[in-house]
Amino acid sequence: MAEHLLPFEKIERKILVKKEAKTNPDLGCAPAERKTDEIITYGVVNINKPQGPTSHQVSDYVQKILHIDKAGHSGTLDPHVHGVLPVALGRATRIVQGLLTSGKEYIGIMHLHKEIEEPKLNEAIKKYFTGKIRQLPPIKSSVKRQERTREIYYFDILEKDGQDALFIVGCQAGTYIRKLIHDLGQKLRIGAHMQELRRTKAGPFREGTLCTLQDLADAFHFYKIENNEKFLRKIIQPVESAVVHLPKIWVFDTTIDTLCHGANLNIPGISKLDSGINENDVVAIMSLKDELVALGTAKANSENILSSEKGIAAKTDKVFMLPGTYKNK
Repeated sequence: MAEHLLPFEKIERKILVKKEAKTNPDLGCAPAERKTDEIITYGVVNINKPQGPTSHQVSDYVQKILHIDKAGHSGTLDPHVHGVLPVALGRATRIVQGLLTSGKEYIGIMHLHKEIEEPKLNEAIKKYFTGKIRQLPPIKSSVKRQERTREIYYFDILEKDGQDALFIVGCQAGTYIRKLIHDLGQKLRIGAHMQELRRTKAGPFREGTLCTLQDLADAFHFYKIENNEKFLRKIIQPVESAVVHLPKIWVFDTTIDTLCHGANLNIPGISKLDSGINENDVVAIMSLKDELVALGTAKANSENILSSEKGIAAKTDKVFMLPGTYKNK
């Protein structure tokens, strides 16, 4: 059976050094060294969404538990679906935009309305429901109901027992799994529906870092009542955890403040970068302490950025670092 990896998980990147540089220890702060009060308003928590509430309700629960002004989730899960739901906190909320378009993985159970041999089932999946497919969103959906192309990276049957089949699917964001199973049943002319579904990957987030809403509430209680920050710091991840799947460009300390005011990233401001960046890729612009400065759109590939002395390397789209963080006091 094929290895189950989303596209970005297959990419091996190397760091290309354009100009070695040191960072001023008095400016900025490495993500792991941020104070607990800051990570509560500038972090991400990977919630194990239960069946029942909507994704928006879960995000709202997180906001109330932590007593913060805002929180945002990284892609809607059907109320009956459970599993990985990253929720960004406070000032980090806009990072979910970078996760909405990233690949997802699901494990579920489909119920076939008539018995069919497993080889025939696998043959139909491979022929019609792997690679780029056309899908019409269901009647109850948050998008305009018109046929669109979506990519299925992998779709395998893990186990089959009579008319029930355990499956795993890795897909482009915006793929409707319930509709995928329905369409498979139609193609087989036997009918099928999704019986249960769990999301196991959302971009770089995995089941290994999941916590429940109760875990979060308990951790916050220990922090506020007993001044014990250990549990909360284990649960809440720095905002940088939401960009580990993106190619990165590291910039000099002296470049950062202009970026924080919305300027585009020029090539002379770059210290090092990942290999494999292509024009129009979404890139994470980082400090030399590995802090997220901004998200941008690459305007040149890695080779051109490395060999050029001038020009725009990336258009700055969303700034996360506060202006003045890297301004000499």
